[in-house]
Amino acid sequence: MSAITRADVEHLGRLARLNLTPEEIDNFAGQLDVILTSVARISEVAADDIPPTSHPIPVENVYREDVVRPGLLRADVAAGAPAWEDDRFRVPRILGEA
Repeated sequence: MSAITRADVEHLGRLARLNLTPEEIDNFAGQLDVILTSVARISEVAADDIPPTSHPIPVENVYREDVVRPGLLRADVAAGAPAWEDDRFRVPRILGEA
């Protein structure tokens, strides 16, 4: 028995503001049913004594020392900018802001 009906797909399509053809509705109904069946099978396997995890192996942060390195020279940055004004990039005004 299908868990997803044509009516379900039509409803989801309306919520998503999609104009679905009858062929797409049939296609999506089948695909969504396969997805829900697969999720249900996975849920059957999950045991209560196994904690949820985000990674199959332990993950730990690897830190490195902060090292001060020279950055770009302001004059070099200004030379490569299409427009430069008052030590800043000049960009076009957007959204009519003053």
